[in-house]
Amino acid sequence: MQRVNLGEDLSFSRIIHGLWRLADWNQSSEETLSLIEHNLERGITTFDHADIYGSYECEELFGQALSLKPSLRNKMEIVTKCGIVLESPNRPSHTSHHYNTSKEHIIASAEQSLKSLGTDYIDALLIHRPDPFMDPEQVAEAFSTLQKDGKVRHFGVSNFKQHQFTMLQSYVDQPLITNQIELSAYNLENFEDGTLDLCQEKRIKPMAWSPLAGGNVFTSNDEKATRLRQTIEKVASEIGAEGIDQVLYAWLLNHPADIMPIVGSGKTNRIDSAIDALSLSLNRDQWFEILTSSMGHDIP
Repeated sequence: MQRVNLGEDLSFSRIIHGLWRLADWNQSSEETLSLIEHNLERGITTFDHADIYGSYECEELFGQALSLKPSLRNKMEIVTKCGIVLESPNRPSHTSHHYNTSKEHIIASAEQSLKSLGTDYIDALLIHRPDPFMDPEQVAEAFSTLQKDGKVRHFGVSNFKQHQFTMLQSYVDQPLITNQIELSAYNLENFEDGTLDLCQEKRIKPMAWSPLAGGNVFTSNDEKATRLRQTIEKVASEIGAEGIDQVLYAWLLNHPADIMPIVGSGKTNRIDSAIDALSLSLNRDQWFEILTSSMGHDIP
C-alpha cells in the first residue's frame, strides 16, 4: 500500500477506510474487528471517524471492536472530526443543529471521542465544517491544550474553502495537516474553486470524501451521470478496470495532489476494489476525457 506523508512523524495509507455508516452495517464487535484486521492486512491503516457519525454511535462501536484486540491500535492512525452539533437521543443536552468550535466544545468533543474509541490519543482531529461563528483564537487555544496534554497529535480541517483554511492557519501554531473535502469525477466544485489548488500550494495532502459521488454515477439517470457513466465504462475497458468504481478511484489517485480517497463501505470486496485501483494508470487523454464528460463541454 502506498503511504502519504502529511508531516513530521505522520503518514496515512493512500486508501482510507471511512466509518460514517458503521452503525448501519449491523455488525457484531467481532465482525467489525475482522473488518479492521482485513484492512490492516491489505495496508489500510488510516480510519476516518467523526463524533456525530451514526448519531454519535460509530466511534463507540469501533472502540468496542478495538477493545477485543487493543494491540491493533499501534498499527493504525485514527482520524476524527468535531464541530457539528446534532439533536440526538444520544445527546439529550443538544437542543438544535448548529456548529460549535468554541475551546470548551472542541476539548470536550475530543475527550469524548477518546473515551468512545477506547484510545489514549487521536492521530488527527479535524474541524468538521467551517463555522461562521468561529473564534479562531479559541480554536488555537483548544488545539494547543489538546496537543500539550498528549490527547491529539495533529490537526486539520474538513470542507474548508481556501480563504477559510488560510484564516484558521494564521491563528494556530500547529500546521493544519489535511483538508478533507468532497472530490469526485462527478462533483468538481473543489477542483474548480481553488480549494485543491491551495492544498498543492501549501503541500497539504487532501482526503477525499464521497469519491464515488454517493453512487450517482452508478444509478442516476440524469444527463450528467449518464454521460459520465458511458465515458467511464469506455475508459474501464481501455485500462482493464474491473468496474467503473475503480476508474473513479483511479481518476483521483492519478492526480498529482496525492489525494487520499475515503472508502466508506463495510464490504471487503468493495474495499479491495478500491485498493486494486492503485495499480491502474490513466493517461492524460483519458483523464481529460472524464473531466470534460463531467463538465459537459470541452475545456477552453
